[in-house]
Amino acid sequence: MPHPMGFAPPPPEVMAVTLTVNGVETTLQVAPWTSLLDALRLHLDLTGTKKGCDHGQCGACTVLVDGRRINSCLTLAVMQDGRSVTTIEGLASGDTLHPLQKAFVENDAFQCGYCTPGQICSAAGLLAEGKAKTDDDIRELMSGNLCRCGAYPNIVKAIRQVMGEGGA
Repeated sequence: MPHPMGFAPPPPEVMAVTLTVNGVETTLQVAPWTSLLDALRLHLDLTGTKKGCDHGQCGACTVLVDGRRINSCLTLAVMQDGRSVTTIEGLASGDTLHPLQKAFVENDAFQCGYCTPGQICSAAGLLAEGKAKTDDDIRELMSGNLCRCGAYPNIVKAIRQVMGEGGA
């Protein structure tokens, strides 16, 4: 019921959000305005996901939510309640690198490495989508992930290598 003077009640200080992060279900107590990025980094200490622009323009914060790539800085953690989140830390299987992680190393698809976690998570989503058939498709579908160092040709080569191996 609205307040008679038009005032809204204050938001709750914290809310419970349950996420399955990298295969492990966890419940967090977060402020309702906490981004998924900040929940991962500050509450779960998963610092592989990077904070770049904090405006959804660079892709450094890309993670997979229920297998789909998203910019974690643009969604609130509470909006993802009950969902499965995969970060760069969750792609490998123990000591065995994910095929994309291996291909990025083999193709020297990074320089400073800051954008690499977002690039790899985005590439995993791209492969799952199955829409990329050509190098131009890869470039277009990865255009939301920026690399200040300009490692784009090797990023495309790495993705193409995994595509040639039958995906991820």
